[in-house]
Amino acid sequence: MTLYEELKARGLIAQVTNEDEISDMINHGKATFYIGFDCTADSLTAGHFVTLTLMKRLQQAGNKPIAVIGGGTTMIGDPSGRTDMRKMLTKEDIDHNAECFRRQMEKFIDFGPDGAKMVNNADWLLNLNYVELLREVGACFSVNNMLRAECYKQRMEKGLSFLEFNYMIMQSYDFYYLFQHYDCNMQFGGNDQWSNMLGGTELIRRKLGKDAHAMTITLLTDSQGNKMGKTAGNAVWLDPNKTSPYDFYQYWRNIGDADVMKCIRILTFLPLEQIDEMDKWEGSQLNRAKEILAYELTQMVHGTEEADKAQQAARALFAGGAEADMPTTTLTAGQLTDGAIGVLDLLLACGLTPSRSEGRRLIQQGGVFVNDEKVSDIGTTYTSEQLKAGLKIRKGKKVYHKAIIE
Repeated sequence: MTLYEELKARGLIAQVTNEDEISDMINHGKATFYIGFDCTADSLTAGHFVTLTLMKRLQQAGNKPIAVIGGGTTMIGDPSGRTDMRKMLTKEDIDHNAECFRRQMEKFIDFGPDGAKMVNNADWLLNLNYVELLREVGACFSVNNMLRAECYKQRMEKGLSFLEFNYMIMQSYDFYYLFQHYDCNMQFGGNDQWSNMLGGTELIRRKLGKDAHAMTITLLTDSQGNKMGKTAGNAVWLDPNKTSPYDFYQYWRNIGDADVMKCIRILTFLPLEQIDEMDKWEGSQLNRAKEILAYELTQMVHGTEEADKAQQAARALFAGGAEADMPTTTLTAGQLTDGAIGVLDLLLACGLTPSRSEGRRLIQQGGVFVNDEKVSDIGTTYTSEQLKAGLKIRKGKKVYHKAIIE
């Protein structure tokens, strides 16, 4: 199996400009590619996993990665997938965030003398003269086409600022600059970046008369279509000071049954043959798959020692040793309707939420687990038989409760 075939089998590839040429280049280690990372925070998140692991796979096959730290583009802010404008950061904040990114990326990518390069687009973007930039590249962009671009659609509803409108031009200029100065012939990015990436390939074609290529990566979303890498409304960070190795492990251990095998395919380096066998697992076996996913990813980010500790702590909790100390609510038959209770009423009865609306919000944010399974449907019900066995309820990361019936 070629590398390109493996990427397809893992479900990583979303869109490509020229499949034949791109597959030939990456299969034979002929791609010098870049992926951009805007410095909007002082840590990468679990959502960056797809791009980081893709860079590693491509580098292992002999291709040359360029990690572009967005010190310049972050000054503008990417409107893709946003309904509101991003917070404006100072140059000092951006420089600090860029250095944090560098330290985290070095755990995944080889930046040795003959390895990957890391560059900051502030080095060329911040020195551009606006009038000269307009004269150099302005005529290569059609405003009509830009307004139709997917990356601007959500922002158009509330009003797209001229500042954000320039983001496509800046990202396209990055590719144009890297093509000329680093022989970069390919760009990879999330599926929501497709319009921006095509802008770069078109700019290179019109200015230099040469072909460059682009490939988008499948966004990491759950079975409900929501971006993964968040829990109870908060990002899951790679920085252990922002998300502990234990909480990081627990996030992946507690994802939905429908999402676990997709995440294993996309994010881990387990052989496809092993994953295909795991794809047949059902029921309680899926909990084992979740443990494997959580351990593999925690090991990649935090190392073997922290992954071992997180797994041992999680198993000790789920083994029942801590259940004796859990607060317990004993329900009566009168609290059930037709022998069952809805999850919103269950949360209320246990005192875990003050209202049904608060319970609904918590579930929608992915913050409720019953018997180690994330609750994603506010209409979920539990029978008296399940209550007789005992229901272990978790709210957020640390609040545990048990419900039983008389």
